[in-house]
Amino acid sequence: MKKVLALILALAMVFALAACGGSGSNSGAASGGKTKVTLWATGSDNVRQIFETLTADFNSKNDQYEVELQFMLSGTGTQTLADMLTAASQAGQTNTDYDIVDFSGDDWSKVTSLIGAEQFVKLDAAKMPNAANVAAKSSVAPDYCQPYRGTTVILAYDSEKVPTPPATVDELVEWMKANPGRFAYNAPGTGGAGDSCARSFVYNFLPEEAFTSDDEKWVAEWDKGFDFLKEIHPYMYKSGGAVVYPAKNQGTLDLLNQGEIDMCPNWADMVLSQRAAGQIKDTIKITQIQPSFTGSLQTLAIPTFGSHEDGAYAFMNYMLSADAQEIMVKQMAAIPLIDVTGMDMTGYEDLNDLDVSSFRIQSIGGLSTQFNERWDNEIATIG
Repeated sequence: MKKVLALILALAMVFALAACGGSGSNSGAASGGKTKVTLWATGSDNVRQIFETLTADFNSKNDQYEVELQFMLSGTGTQTLADMLTAASQAGQTNTDYDIVDFSGDDWSKVTSLIGAEQFVKLDAAKMPNAANVAAKSSVAPDYCQPYRGTTVILAYDSEKVPTPPATVDELVEWMKANPGRFAYNAPGTGGAGDSCARSFVYNFLPEEAFTSDDEKWVAEWDKGFDFLKEIHPYMYKSGGAVVYPAKNQGTLDLLNQGEIDMCPNWADMVLSQRAAGQIKDTIKITQIQPSFTGSLQTLAIPTFGSHEDGAYAFMNYMLSADAQEIMVKQMAAIPLIDVTGMDMTGYEDLNDLDVSSFRIQSIGGLSTQFNERWDNEIATIG
């Protein structure tokens, strides 16, 4: 019912915008005789800030196009960007201002499950020559989605307490048992690091194809993984004598910084950006374990119902340039997808050890809701 209401609201918005010259049409007029290209993105405030920097840099360098950012802050409304794109497509809108869209794997899966990948342009590498320098490929839709930055969940640890961190999941479990209470992951559903940790531990028992499938058949295969989560539960962080799963990614990072724990899964960019800002101790380092936690490749795609395909390609090509990649490293500790030789990586040298070509991407669509509900019922309730 909620999805139906959201779609109705999105359709209403599309028609309202069309009536007043909004997303239903795109005049393409911009300052200085440039053609306006509209970029749509969603996420947290740090994503908004980086896109504001990137679009300003692109606009200062490109004489033909000017990119205008339309940003939707996550969690601020019932209508999502995916809903709006779906509504525009299903309403038969053409020549809209959905010129280029920023997608995570889950967002892409949601949209294409409703309108199909054919509502997006099949990418032409010749129109974005910088793509030849990108090692990473989208595992979700490589013909339609161009990766431009990476992020991944890593093992964050205090190097003063743990001089030699675990290199594998088996070594991590051995370390947990030898150091009870010194490891934590945040409750899945409160932050992506906890989601990644719990799902990786469960999906390590499944075929690799399950990581990017929303097929209900995999739900029946979760039992071994949940048994594993129950096995390690007694060795998690405790407060007041009881196991506690902190809320949000920041919750575990705060515990690590305060010395309450020695190790936790967290986002590489979150750890490195806070360390660079002096918000956490310099002794906090990052490492990957094998099999790794899941990461993601943020991508750009071009809807067929947009208005300025060539301008969209121009911005895509810019995002894969050394200038743009260095901006993303410096401002949000994003994992670059091109050769960093010649880029200033001062303070972010840890990123050099992260191999984006071997990222494990997870996109399980609606199964994530079922997963979190089962975790809440079976793991969070253990005494």
